[in-house]
Amino acid sequence: MHIHFLDPYRPRDSLIHHLDPRIKLAWVIGFILANTLMPSGAWPVFILLFALILSVELLSTLGIGYVLKRSALAIPFVLAALPLIFTIPGATLLSFNLGPWVVHTSMAGLTRFLSIAIKSWLSIQAAIVLAASTSFPDLLVAMRAIHVPQLLVSIFGLMWRYMFVLADEAGRLIRARASRSGTSQLPGAKAGGSIAWRGRVAGGMAGSLFLRAFERSDRIYMAMVSRGYDGEVRSMPLPRVHGAQWAMLAASLGVFASFLVLAYLLWG
Repeated sequence: MHIHFLDPYRPRDSLIHHLDPRIKLAWVIGFILANTLMPSGAWPVFILLFALILSVELLSTLGIGYVLKRSALAIPFVLAALPLIFTIPGATLLSFNLGPWVVHTSMAGLTRFLSIAIKSWLSIQAAIVLAASTSFPDLLVAMRAIHVPQLLVSIFGLMWRYMFVLADEAGRLIRARASRSGTSQLPGAKAGGSIAWRGRVAGGMAGSLFLRAFERSDRIYMAMVSRGYDGEVRSMPLPRVHGAQWAMLAASLGVFASFLVLAYLLWG
């Protein structure tokens, strides 16, 4: 089964790809932190941050369309903040009847919701650029280099590995079902039974997938332990970071800090 589609890494010959993974990880953490701490309604600063991440996307040669299309992942999570429009007090923007209730929407709530949506969208774009320009093993090594706890890095690494294990087991189940399923030659006839029957089959496949993946994970873990695995990700030492990259990181963090101070002075 081909499962390469699960890997977001896209090798390119770009400036962003050639940066040290520790620098890229620190830059993205700084960007997301500054973006998250921005006060609501700081629209000019959000535009500046958007222009900054667009510049990084261009330098990475990944393509703006590639990143923007995948950043739609933030939309379902942003909808969780939708009730803020109706619950935060403020100047009434719109009122309407919903059965026996009168629902009010406030300008403050709309501002908070749009700010959360923009922050989520920008943060997702930064994470996509990081994942697409840095291989996952390099990311794990970079996490340990900046002293992310060993247990957390191990969880990330095993979670990533078992995404592929689950995909492999699911592919085996789907092939097994296909090999045991017949199709009708009658026009308009569909293979399988009713929707309830299909639901029972899907539920049984999900349970079987869980059991098979659990058994396989136990075998993999025992094999890892027998080869000396103790929870630490070991690799060759990372090369020394050049002074220019440190200067670029320091300048970027300074820009993020200045954006944050400006936003709180004007809109905080």
